[in-house]
Amino acid sequence: MSEDMSKEEESLSNSQAQAGSGSATGSGSSSGPTSSSQSSGTLSSVETIPVTLASVPEEPEPVPWGRMLPMKWGFRALNCVEDAYLFGRDLKCDYVIGDPRLESFLIYSKKHFRIYREGGNFLVEDLSNNGTFVDGTLVGKGMKHPLVNNSVVSLAEERNRVFVFMDLVSDDQTIFPKEFQEKYLVSRGIGTGVCGEVKLAFERATCKKVAVKIINKKNFPSVGTATRNAEREIEILRRIDHPCLIKTEDFYQTEDTYYIVLELMEGGELFNRVKAGHGLDEAVAKLYFYQMLMAVEYLHRNGIIHRDLKPENILLASQAKTCLIKVTDFNQSKILEGETLSRTLCGTPSYLAPEVFTHAATTGYGPAVDAWSLGVLLFVCLGGYAPFYEHPSRPSVQEQIIQGEFTMVPSKWKGISDQAKDMVRKLLVVDPSLRLSITSALKHPWLQDPAMLAQANKLMYPPEDSDTVTHIGPDMYLGFCLCRAPT
Repeated sequence: MSEDMSKEEESLSNSQAQAGSGSATGSGSSSGPTSSSQSSGTLSSVETIPVTLASVPEEPEPVPWGRMLPMKWGFRALNCVEDAYLFGRDLKCDYVIGDPRLESFLIYSKKHFRIYREGGNFLVEDLSNNGTFVDGTLVGKGMKHPLVNNSVVSLAEERNRVFVFMDLVSDDQTIFPKEFQEKYLVSRGIGTGVCGEVKLAFERATCKKVAVKIINKKNFPSVGTATRNAEREIEILRRIDHPCLIKTEDFYQTEDTYYIVLELMEGGELFNRVKAGHGLDEAVAKLYFYQMLMAVEYLHRNGIIHRDLKPENILLASQAKTCLIKVTDFNQSKILEGETLSRTLCGTPSYLAPEVFTHAATTGYGPAVDAWSLGVLLFVCLGGYAPFYEHPSRPSVQEQIIQGEFTMVPSKWKGISDQAKDMVRKLLVVDPSLRLSITSALKHPWLQDPAMLAQANKLMYPPEDSDTVTHIGPDMYLGFCLCRAPT
């Protein structure tokens, strides 16, 4: 009996000792002898007590001071957070330019240039033999040049524009509507007009380049004019669907401003190409002109008169001679209802048809005004000069147009075919009822050129796997996340 009592007391004593150990808060519980509860697979009291660990603060993401946005295929965006970046083909560079094994990238040096920040300034240092350009100015090997917001960096040659630099310290994107900011990053200006300016922008999600036409309502003599012009242009852009007409991709507005997001044409304006070459080769002019006619024929078929056709409003898809063209700028355009005639004086004077001056206030005018403007445009492309121009020995430009007075200077037109000249003459007929219509112009012998027609058709309706379609290269995808909207 006493022996049984002794064993029971010993068991009770051990049980109390374990309970006391379990309620202790010291760290020794994890390093002491294994308890009976642990050996039996049951959690002890110490293991069921919730433990709160001190949270480790996350390091904030570094704020970039600049961003290099790609302007060419095969390049990616770069957020600049470090003090300096080395660009080149060498795999040891901070930014490796393309695939060093590809021949097309051999024009770039192994160590081509460096960008860095020094105090509050941003600089580029040229390290190459082939050259680094900033906004068209050669930096020079071993020399430095400041980078400012929207500076364009060209490599190897001035026209090879590779990056646009964005100063994220001073650049203020908050001037744009919030929804617009979240989707697009606006860069430098690429054009201006009567109605506003056009800026290069990048879609944040993809780094795709677009053009943003910004129309300030306050720039018009009256709110009514601004509203009518802008809303008409937006309506037309949303209605049209033709490969030779500029496409609208997005639209935003505030109380004071319209933002029209358009596809970007990399080749710039036809005006600059004509001016640089003092005209175009006849074969190139024919290819471009056929596309213009197709675009205007589509507009007329849909009840729209452009009313401001000129080289500045013809955009080129690329720097290549053989390329797609697109008609743009519908701010002066008119949507006709039935047989309504327009009665307003619109357009650029040198390209206006005679009836705009003589009949605008009375009987009005119709789609034939676009045929005249295209005749002037073709004259400029082939001859390299305008048919109607100011000169002390000549009547006023308006009078020259009303009289249909122009001269094909032999030295300028000696290499141009008779069929091309005939097309020009039949478009520049003063009487609109006798003037060649757009439909008839498409049937003119000059344009019955199978090779040109096949080429134009391929440009306008390329196969899905054709190289004529602008693709974003695989390297570009590496930079997509760098263009995302700030949080």
